[in-house]
Amino acid sequence: MSDRFELFLTCPKGLEGLLVEEAVGLGLEEAREHTSAVRGMADMETAYRLCLWSRLANRVLLVLKRFPMKDAEDLYHGVLDVDWQDHMLADGTLAVEFSGHGSGIDNTHFGALKVKDAIVDKLRTPSGERPSIDKLNPDLRIHLRLDRGEAILSLDLSGHSLHQRGYRLQQGAAPLKENLAAAILIRAGWPRIAAEGGALADPMCGVGTFLVEAGMIAADMAPNLRRQQWGFTAWLGHVPALWKKLHEEATARAAAGLAKPPLWIRGYEADPRLIQPGRNNVERAGLSEWIKIYQGEVATFEPRPDQNQKGLVICNPPYGERLGDEASLLYLYQNLGERLRQACLNWEAAVFTGAPDLGKRMGIRSHKQYSFWNGALPCKLLLIKVLPDQFVTGERRTPEQRQAEREQAAYDQAPEVPQERQYNKNGNPIKPAPAPAPVVEQARLSEGGQMFANRLQKNLKLLSKWAKREGVDCYRVYDADMPEYSMAIDLYHDWVHVQEYVAPKSIDPEKASARLFDALAAIPQALNIDKSRVVIKRRERQSGTKQYERQSAQGKFTEVNEGGVKLLVNLTDYLDTGLFLDHRPMRLRIQKEAAGKRFLNLFCYTATASVHAAKGGARSTTSVDLSKTYLDWARRNLSLNGFSDKNRLEQGDVMAWLEASRDEYDLIFIDPPTFSNSKRMEGVFDVQRDHVQLLDLAMARLAPGGVLYFSNNFRKFQLEANLSERYAVQEITAKTIDPDFARNSKIHRAWKIMAR
Repeated sequence: MSDRFELFLTCPKGLEGLLVEEAVGLGLEEAREHTSAVRGMADMETAYRLCLWSRLANRVLLVLKRFPMKDAEDLYHGVLDVDWQDHMLADGTLAVEFSGHGSGIDNTHFGALKVKDAIVDKLRTPSGERPSIDKLNPDLRIHLRLDRGEAILSLDLSGHSLHQRGYRLQQGAAPLKENLAAAILIRAGWPRIAAEGGALADPMCGVGTFLVEAGMIAADMAPNLRRQQWGFTAWLGHVPALWKKLHEEATARAAAGLAKPPLWIRGYEADPRLIQPGRNNVERAGLSEWIKIYQGEVATFEPRPDQNQKGLVICNPPYGERLGDEASLLYLYQNLGERLRQACLNWEAAVFTGAPDLGKRMGIRSHKQYSFWNGALPCKLLLIKVLPDQFVTGERRTPEQRQAEREQAAYDQAPEVPQERQYNKNGNPIKPAPAPAPVVEQARLSEGGQMFANRLQKNLKLLSKWAKREGVDCYRVYDADMPEYSMAIDLYHDWVHVQEYVAPKSIDPEKASARLFDALAAIPQALNIDKSRVVIKRRERQSGTKQYERQSAQGKFTEVNEGGVKLLVNLTDYLDTGLFLDHRPMRLRIQKEAAGKRFLNLFCYTATASVHAAKGGARSTTSVDLSKTYLDWARRNLSLNGFSDKNRLEQGDVMAWLEASRDEYDLIFIDPPTFSNSKRMEGVFDVQRDHVQLLDLAMARLAPGGVLYFSNNFRKFQLEANLSERYAVQEITAKTIDPDFARNSKIHRAWKIMAR
């Protein structure tokens, strides 16, 4: 067997350049880059060293043979010609992987079978012994790559992929592969920072992959030192003495590295479920003395225990795949930027993100960006020097504050001077007062974002006075006032509920996304609301029951006040919140007119109108809806106000319920959906088509002298003209629009209907 071999090192897409540098440093000669691979020449010692020390490769493939191939027969005979008895025993186990197509082979499974057949036929003994297939832990793992008519037959020296270091038995929802994490650390300059004795902090550490990879680099630990099973373990060409020598050298280097004073490596994770798995991973890697993981939000992580420490902050924030993630992600990046500016002056930072536009929202510039792939997702690594001249912040400080910050920065960077310790009367040392926290500016809003903020502040100033006077603490503060910022923004006490109207297809999605981020950045500042209390949803044209489908499952209810009653809203779980704000005047009208009356609320939703009727002194209320979920919510609303008695809740299809009912009511309210096709009802309800039948059925239940209020939100709705021949019909829409919906007077239409 030759002393030199051709090797193929495979790696994730985007790591080829880094892998070439690493492989050449480990002894690979004539190295060349390929897509997701590096090719070169090496002796057996270098091949072993690459297996043991490569932090970036997936596999180390030793090329056994290259041969031209026109068809499946060429493939079979090319593999058959190899002296397989030099590589494995006749009764050994085998796994074959085949990649590429052409030369008459378009199915990789068929190609793998041809390779397997050739090896088995070559090794089959007269007594019938032959290799068997073991896809999980074979003695030999064979690769055949078909590339433009050439077959490249290789032996996999690594066995399982080299990114599987063995320490990460528990992982989070979206973990980085270990070799990608190592590549990011190398690109971020961690080997240099670690050599200088610098620190490392990951404020969103998950189960600690960055931390462990950083610890292994700093402690000079071979990434695969603890691996027991290799692709070459049962290979007949394996040289155990050579491998033993290299493994012992690596073991000694790791022992020497771990004997050094440990670097300060810290991880912080908001999800309590990931803390113990992360600590377990650290322990399995043998780095418990070097790495500590704590539970904490981004805004609370403390990356430096003393004022003179420098180092690297590295993180992989979530990318956001669910509807409504935009707000929480934007504020996560903003919090990260604030924390960097506040606590990490003179540090370096590396943010690995699948949403690079959000990286621009941190209020701090990146001086370098690198492209990577996380699986199939294109990502960017943003490298940042945390220095004041890199901050992108608004002019929000007074001259006194700016001077104080300059003095604080000078103090932080000055050499530490020993101070005379002071003692109290009991002889205990008095702790010095902590230095004041530096002033942190808000990230600067874009020009459009500032215009949007100005409009919000103007609206809030006008509407808050009215709301306070009326005793209302939930109202609409913005409704697509500026066409390019197409959203509705509602205040619910100290929460903000944002509904983004989906942009038409003619609008560039990137521009729409940028404007959304501009608006989300402006909202907390303009409305003086904490970022964590902003909820965003996307409102699209819905069909059927889609608008009632659950968006989330947090089950969190918030209590709000309206006209002297308390109501429960859920801002996260459904597209609507449980309270239609535009119907506030109608609910208050019902409260004023309900005294002593029997009230019927059809399509009652969460029965907010029934609560108002009960507050107004209704003799009884009956609320009908098809949804058990909303009736349970209605029950809670009534109970919250002490109105559990004399208030019936009926589950059923409204039309069928009305046909079966024989009771009389003095006051009826109907606010039907535009369209409904619930599984629990027969047929489909369409408000335009069915409103005459609905009103006739309801008017049959109206007591003499009674009043029926009818409204709906269908923009194109037309009330059937002949209804006014049978009933006294008066449109009252203008009287049911409050100042917060004055810009959107078509939000609903409403009528007062009485018997003639």
